[in-house]
Amino acid sequence: MTIDIIRSALIEIDIQNDFCPGGALAVDKGDEVIGPINALAAEFAGHGGRVIATADWHPAFHVSFASSHGGRKAGDVLEPADKGGAGQVLWPDHCVQGSAGADFHKALDLKSVNLIIRKGFRKNLDSYSAFFENDRKTPTGLEGYLKFLGIETVVLGGLATDYCVLYSALDAAAIGLRTIVLTDAVRGVGFPEGSVERAIKSMKDAGVILESSVEVL
Repeated sequence: MTIDIIRSALIEIDIQNDFCPGGALAVDKGDEVIGPINALAAEFAGHGGRVIATADWHPAFHVSFASSHGGRKAGDVLEPADKGGAGQVLWPDHCVQGSAGADFHKALDLKSVNLIIRKGFRKNLDSYSAFFENDRKTPTGLEGYLKFLGIETVVLGGLATDYCVLYSALDAAAIGLRTIVLTDAVRGVGFPEGSVERAIKSMKDAGVILESSVEVL
């Protein structure tokens, strides 16, 4: 696939210690996304493209933590107050502001990164997408940044396929960006069972292009 790098941005989704092996919410083989993403970031930086990294940045007692809800455990789902929409999935405490788990993985090369988007920093509002918090209306600022720069294509890799990559890709496509997800630079949580397969179908149905970093390069 040919892309105009000057009008493209690479978005590195949540490549943080807590999502990599040994972390509080580790994605199996999550650190394997780093090699292809570093290679692509170098290409983008060298040819006038933009590189953005996102990060969960949760306060203590965040709404997404099972520990914030007495008697609840990781994997439980809170019913939304309005009885409609998706419930809040509860997770182990992860990516707490200022903690080692919230740091980017040491192997991730940040020299090419132009912008870091921190999300999920509101205590009572979770955030999967790089573009919007989970209320689906509070922006992270990324859309405005990309549109100001005239970006037309976004290339996504990182963690995890079935959550933050999925929602970021769907939002990118919905706001009119040509959206590519790197098949060799994403890994999934796999919870609940079948979530990765459903995520891939949802992205394809939304017009998201799935290709390897080699094909993009």
